[in-house]
Amino acid sequence: MDSLIFLLMLMIPAIAQIQIMSSYSKYKQIENEKELSGYDVARSILDANDLNDLYIVETKGNLTDHYDPNKKVIRLSSDIYHGTSIASLAVAAHECGHALQDKDGYLYMRLRAFIFPFINVATTFSYLIIFLGILFQSLNLIWIGIACVATGLIFQIVTLPVEINASNRAKKEIIKLELASNEEISGVHSVLSAAASTYIAGVLSSALELLRLFLAFSKDNE
Repeated sequence: MDSLIFLLMLMIPAIAQIQIMSSYSKYKQIENEKELSGYDVARSILDANDLNDLYIVETKGNLTDHYDPNKKVIRLSSDIYHGTSIASLAVAAHECGHALQDKDGYLYMRLRAFIFPFINVATTFSYLIIFLGILFQSLNLIWIGIACVATGLIFQIVTLPVEINASNRAKKEIIKLELASNEEISGVHSVLSAAASTYIAGVLSSALELLRLFLAFSKDNE
């Protein structure tokens, strides 16, 4: 059973990663008809939603794109910032989706920001607590550590609607502002759906890890 769970923990994220890289690589090679760069797309969406004061900056790395709610900045990787592909269009619009969530006070985004500091501490020390529980043969300490691991799953579950909603907002803005043709929308959908699958995979993988720990140490109660 442990071997099967461990195998699934490796396979699920790997499959999701292959899916996102396959979709991204495909649509990275296809230029959008209007030759809009990721920056152009992001600026158009932000300006159309009265977010003229938000900056869009270039950042290093591959697919390191993100919205910084503290500094009110959208950071786009070089390929996305300068790129005029369908993939660049989709990713830039997605990050704008997060900016729109922030503007609207989207519940799950606010909840994620609120719980992050606590969950970050809990997950950082979770396996150390489990190790100490094993070292001192304290089952109570082990269960506290497992509970801390569970908070990471809670965070990922809260993150899932944030990411899906950002993608839905992105597609609506692209259609509303006519940033892509009807034919290109399917490509945008493919890229964003593949990206969402990585978050779903993260939830499943974390749930399996929690199950593995539960099964491993519940035997000690028997």
